[in-house]
Amino acid sequence: MVRPAFRTANPSADAAAMLRRLGFAILFFAVPLAALFTRRALVVMAPLAVILLVLASVLDGSARHAREKLAALMTSTGGMAGLVLLSWAALSLVWTPFLAEASERLFNITGMILMGLGGYLAVPERMRSANLYLLPVGVGLAALISIPLALEGGSRFDPDGLSLERGMLMLVLLFWPALAWLHSRGRNLEAIGLALAVAVSSLLTQGGLPLYGLAAGAIVFVLTAVSAGLGARLTGLVMAGLLLLAPLVPFLAKPLAIALFGAKAPVTASIEVWRQIILGEPLRLLTGHGLETALRGRFVGLVPPNAPSTLLFEVWYELGLVGAVAGSILLYQAAIRAKNHRSTVAPSIMAAFACAYALGCLGIGTAQVWWFTALVVLVLIFVAIDRGQFRTTRPKAILRNKL
Repeated sequence: MVRPAFRTANPSADAAAMLRRLGFAILFFAVPLAALFTRRALVVMAPLAVILLVLASVLDGSARHAREKLAALMTSTGGMAGLVLLSWAALSLVWTPFLAEASERLFNITGMILMGLGGYLAVPERMRSANLYLLPVGVGLAALISIPLALEGGSRFDPDGLSLERGMLMLVLLFWPALAWLHSRGRNLEAIGLALAVAVSSLLTQGGLPLYGLAAGAIVFVLTAVSAGLGARLTGLVMAGLLLLAPLVPFLAKPLAIALFGAKAPVTASIEVWRQIILGEPLRLLTGHGLETALRGRFVGLVPPNAPSTLLFEVWYELGLVGAVAGSILLYQAAIRAKNHRSTVAPSIMAAFACAYALGCLGIGTAQVWWFTALVVLVLIFVAIDRGQFRTTRPKAILRNKL
């Protein structure tokens, strides 16, 4: 009598599967929900999730060819531009007037980059659908919960509404990978329902930033869906061009701002401050004033209080021409590489790029740790979704009659 063969128990593989499941549950489900109630949820939960994923990959040995992947990433055009940008930010510590604060910020940025690399290597080459379906469930539930919170202006845990605002910004970022996953699995009806829920919650949120970011992403999503190559190149050119030519903005936009908002409007005054800064110190456009000066300088009189709080101004004021050129190359390379992904995923990737960039240009605190963490989480989620596209249809069962 032949005994049936049983699968040998593998405690390491079982433990790795449990840790990976828990890590993705935190990243996909817990983060968008908790971000609505507490501002520190993202910076605490995201590193914890990445640590669990790294432990899981160590236990089951799924992180293969890590050295080759890192080498390919670092030697790419975008990777080298990122290294130049980080190195120039580190060199700017020599002339920044806020050495301690700038060093802390550089340390946080480096930590976020290392966390992202660790998570990138720890995500398995083939993602299980059961793990990825946690993302649209978490985003959809967060969108439904945010609607009454937006009507009330916050919760009892967040009376000033700051956590709700950050949670909504996180929600509009995570909406795009959730949409990509649902669309790639043919669940378009659920994707439309999720889009409506996120749009309603963004519309009800005070300030309008989530809605503006969602609108920018929607425009790029449609453009890339029509033509992936055109959408990627055009979006990359717009993002890189705006950053590279940002010093021209206060000179070109001032007449338009006066015509639209009036000479005494805050927007017009902010543009005039930017213009005076450029005219007062034109040589500083080459080197910048050093890391952390755009934020800290407002408190000591180095920067006028009504100076622009936008990504375009901060990059040029702190890192100058070198930082702007490196950042532009990085943005363009990241955008054009998105067209190489599947047609079901590429439009959402470009929409997320446009959404994040629009939020940065509209004045979100891009220097804060939670924003860097949000971007790292967004990239890791898209990596996971891309690695879940190895099979898009269920295999058909074939019945054969045995004679």
